[in-house]
Amino acid sequence: MKDLIKYIAQALVDYPEQVAVSEVQGEQTSVIELKVAKEDLGKIIGKQGRTARAIRTILSAASAKIKKRSVLEIIE
Repeated sequence: MKDLIKYIAQALVDYPEQVAVSEVQGEQTSVIELKVAKEDLGKIIGKQGRTARAIRTILSAASAKIKKRSVLEIIE
């Protein structure tokens, strides 16, 4: 899941080398934290949060396939 989010984020931003993804594992749920450059924050969130919602939809579909629950947090 971590690699998937990193791949998507790097494709969207102007500074792909500043994309940092960390994962905090729990028993049922894993929290994936995405950190990008300040200039790229708007590109990750998108208009009215559409891009962020789309990334979260892809993440939930992929994590449902492996029978886990994943949550994406975008860190400023």
